[in-house]
Amino acid sequence: MGQSVSTAKLTSRRDCNRSQRSKSKSTALIGQMQAEEAEEVERNSIDGLSDIISVLPDECLACIFQSLTPGDRKRCSLVCRRWLRIEGQSRHRLSLNAQSDLHPHIPSIFSRFDAVTKLALKCDRRSVSIGDEALAQISEHCRNLTRLKLRACRDLTDAGMLAFAKNCKCLKKLSCGSCTFGAKGMNAVLDYCPALEELSVKRLRGITDGAAAEPIGPGVAAAASLKSICLKELYNGQCFGPLIVGAKNLRSLKLFRCSGDWDKLFPLIVDRVTGIVEIHMERIQVSDIGLTAISNCLNLEILHLVKTPECTNVGLGSVAEKCRLLRKLHIDGWKANRIGDQGLIAVAKFCLIYYMLPVSDHGMEALASGCPNLVKVKVKKCRGVTSEGVEWLRTNRGSLVINLDTGEQLDASASDGGGAQDNGVEFPPMVASQIGAPSIASSSTGRSTSHKLLGLLSGMSLVACTLRRFGNSNGSSQS
Repeated sequence: MGQSVSTAKLTSRRDCNRSQRSKSKSTALIGQMQAEEAEEVERNSIDGLSDIISVLPDECLACIFQSLTPGDRKRCSLVCRRWLRIEGQSRHRLSLNAQSDLHPHIPSIFSRFDAVTKLALKCDRRSVSIGDEALAQISEHCRNLTRLKLRACRDLTDAGMLAFAKNCKCLKKLSCGSCTFGAKGMNAVLDYCPALEELSVKRLRGITDGAAAEPIGPGVAAAASLKSICLKELYNGQCFGPLIVGAKNLRSLKLFRCSGDWDKLFPLIVDRVTGIVEIHMERIQVSDIGLTAISNCLNLEILHLVKTPECTNVGLGSVAEKCRLLRKLHIDGWKANRIGDQGLIAVAKFCLIYYMLPVSDHGMEALASGCPNLVKVKVKKCRGVTSEGVEWLRTNRGSLVINLDTGEQLDASASDGGGAQDNGVEFPPMVASQIGAPSIASSSTGRSTSHKLLGLLSGMSLVACTLRRFGNSNGSSQS
């Protein structure tokens, strides 16, 4: 009896273990099947998304790529061959390291980026740049190029620029710096690019200095299309005279540190180019003779005179008398300080901004009385302007906001802009709420640079004025 009972117990235990094992196996099998089904569902959803993206037209993908950052564009181009092709065809700007080893890769690069319209070729000054053959090959692939920037491409010659100009006749903007091609290469661009509108030349080493220099311009094709000319750091900038005189539709002329006597050239420019609205002159040889000629530019709106010590109140007064559309004036008298109260009085009705003028209380009174729409004036390091003069302005022009930099350690919170380096006191308008004069905030762009400059030029004077003209105020009130 005892043996039969024990045998029955063992049999029942074995059956129970078998049932538990079968249940665990079935549970594991069900879990595995569920995981496989989940993976299949996920795979199907991914395939569905890929199908949706593949249905999108190339134009739509191109628009998406154009809204991405350069890094994201590069990563997207590695997804598939289609995306690589679309990303290359939708890229219009391209900047390349123009070293000599770029030449063998030009066909493959521009076969992928076949829609480039804006190209920058920059080379390190210590490296060997691409040559004429490479530039000619690039021009054959980019015949629709509209903008070209060349930096330190010293191995380019006149022959390479000629080949480029013949192939890229849609060019609208050319900027070259630290290159060695000369007048023939520049003239080739002016003769073969009828759509050229902007020309910027800096440190062009191939231009011959002296009387033997070949003149540049006016150009058979670009004479009627040029609107902006910028010349920087040229030993013989006078050779661009025929180009400037012949550009009948020129609107902006900028001259920076270009040697030569410009007084002789400005009368010719003014006689033939009547639509100039902007002139920048910095560290060039120009005097009141040139300013008197510039005063005949009746459409002039912006004038910058920076470090031109031969310009005086006489020339500036001539400009103020004739240039009735003048809306912005920037003057840096440098060490000479030959433009002061008289020049300030002459242009008080037209000027927006002054820099580095030896102004006194008399000039400030004339400015306030001659500018009825003046709403804010900032006076910095003007030794001739006293607290009595500021008090007179505050009494007679209650709506005028005056910021006076006394040069003393005052509360930084009272200075305009809130900078700790700007030690000044701002006098709020007395009746601003009654008159309703708007508050014009001074720009803080480049503040650190300007403070460094002021630190070096601590002995000089500075006045910054903001003028709201009748036309602008009427237009804003009507709108």
